[in-house]
Amino acid sequence: MPLTGRKQLNMIPGDQIMSMSFQQYSDFLKENPPVTGTKDVQMVKAVGRNIESAVEKYLTDNKLSSLLNGYQWEFNLINDKAVNAWCMPGGKVVVYSGILPVTQNETGLAVVMGHEIAHAIAEHGNERMSQELLRSAGSVGLEVALNDQPEQTKNLWMMAYGAGTEVAAILPYSRLHESEADHLGLIFMAMAGYNPEESVAFWQRMSAASNGQKPPEFLSTHPSDQTRINNLNKWIPQAMKYYTGKKSPTYQRKGNSAKTIKVLGNPK
Repeated sequence: MPLTGRKQLNMIPGDQIMSMSFQQYSDFLKENPPVTGTKDVQMVKAVGRNIESAVEKYLTDNKLSSLLNGYQWEFNLINDKAVNAWCMPGGKVVVYSGILPVTQNETGLAVVMGHEIAHAIAEHGNERMSQELLRSAGSVGLEVALNDQPEQTKNLWMMAYGAGTEVAAILPYSRLHESEADHLGLIFMAMAGYNPEESVAFWQRMSAASNGQKPPEFLSTHPSDQTRINNLNKWIPQAMKYYTGKKSPTYQRKGNSAKTIKVLGNPK
């Protein structure tokens, strides 16, 4: 992964990943029609477009635009009480209305969307799906699993990308993936004009949302603990170098530019 400098297991070709993503996203929206014409929808789309523009500019400036090959960005809000959000490959984002009371405002939403977009750009879903295919379909082969077992592949896809509301049917992101998405997400939201210092408060609200009961869907895949808070506080000063306070993709990083955002190493 050129953005992080880490080697990944990605067994599925990029064009096949995009084709699967667009089909699964379309199928999901047929079953879960997006909300239209509300202020919340406008907010989701505005935050998404701001992050999209900033990320595209950053990657283009650093000659990494190939990471966005095939991207066809979409940002949709669905009316579902689940506290969840996700991004499939190609920039296919869904935000559930149930997470909005926790995000509270545009900046809180930018924490979530920046994090999810970071997962997609860092190809974490492809990596997770490759790992699961290698584990569960190794005996029949990758090609058979993808082409001859469509229902199983679809279920694995939805699990790998956290696209669902059943906690038991969602694969939790690894600590390494979460670390990378947190770090990249902070920088992406800052570049888009949202204060990364607000990320800590969001994760504290998310943790409090469980209130000793069944944890929100988002927490099942993105555990909130003191390690995460400590890491966010460690990375915020770097992210602030990208923050101007203006919601615009025309950011100017303070200091020297670098192609790789250093998010290496598995946090303790």
